[in-house]
Amino acid sequence: MWPNSSSSSFLLTGFPGLETSHHWISTPLFFVYISVFFGNGTLLLLIKEDHNLHEPMYYFLAMLAATDLGVTLTTMPTVLGVLWLDHREIGNGACFSQAYFIHSLSFVESGVLLAMAYDRFVAIRNPLRYTSILTNTRVVKICLGVLLRGFVSVIPPIMPLYFFPYCHSHILSHAFCLHQDIIKLACVDVTFNRLYPVVLVVLILVLDSLTILLSYVLILKTVLSIASKERSKALNTCVSHICCVLVFYVTVIGLSLIHRFGKSVPHVVHLIMSYVYFLFPPLMNPIIYSVKTKQIQRGILRFFTTHRVGA
Repeated sequence: MWPNSSSSSFLLTGFPGLETSHHWISTPLFFVYISVFFGNGTLLLLIKEDHNLHEPMYYFLAMLAATDLGVTLTTMPTVLGVLWLDHREIGNGACFSQAYFIHSLSFVESGVLLAMAYDRFVAIRNPLRYTSILTNTRVVKICLGVLLRGFVSVIPPIMPLYFFPYCHSHILSHAFCLHQDIIKLACVDVTFNRLYPVVLVVLILVLDSLTILLSYVLILKTVLSIASKERSKALNTCVSHICCVLVFYVTVIGLSLIHRFGKSVPHVVHLIMSYVYFLFPPLMNPIIYSVKTKQIQRGILRFFTTHRVGA
């Protein structure tokens, strides 16, 4: 019999040593959450209502916004619960489910960014065949493929968590559940759970980023071969996506480096980087597209003008 293995809950952690400041820390986090909801919700509503945005590029953007909202909805309840109410206890089932959605949505976001790169690749390399290649049916198939890859690939390491005995402290190091955090508390051989995520990261995040890089090398090669007047126009359609790719993968790399080489770094730095990873891309993506994409700007103006006139 494993000691303490019968416990059916874990304890979440806010910012150790800063418990008296949790209410102050929660204030900026709350406003970031509200901004994420407003920004991504506005994008979704705009793309749904504005027929001028019913194109593959904006369908993928809508999926990106929905994924960002999913990540936010998954982490927000426990984070604010810990910081506002000091509600640290979370049931095993709820914890494992939260870990599942956190990790699967991260892989979905990577897949959406890859799909958006493919969209830009087709639009610039084969502009005359763009509509015939990226039909609505094909876009739906790509989106379903991205979702299936993200949600199915994470099942193998998450399912065993429901059956592992946990005989350690049951205290997690974040205000949300992460797979790598949970397996540290298990009292069985977790070799598979340590190796499988590494393979998954290589097969998904690394390959996705390399494929996106290759697509932009080919896009740049195409752009350099066209007339100078068309170059800036072609590149401008890619700027927003490139910025979103950098925001996502730079935060992924930053968090990975901190976890891998930051053993001597204060724990609060690990915590801050984890919040940056989960909140910075969802916060920045709608801002980037609103600032850099004229069609989105025009859509926002049309949307608010129409509703103002209607009112």
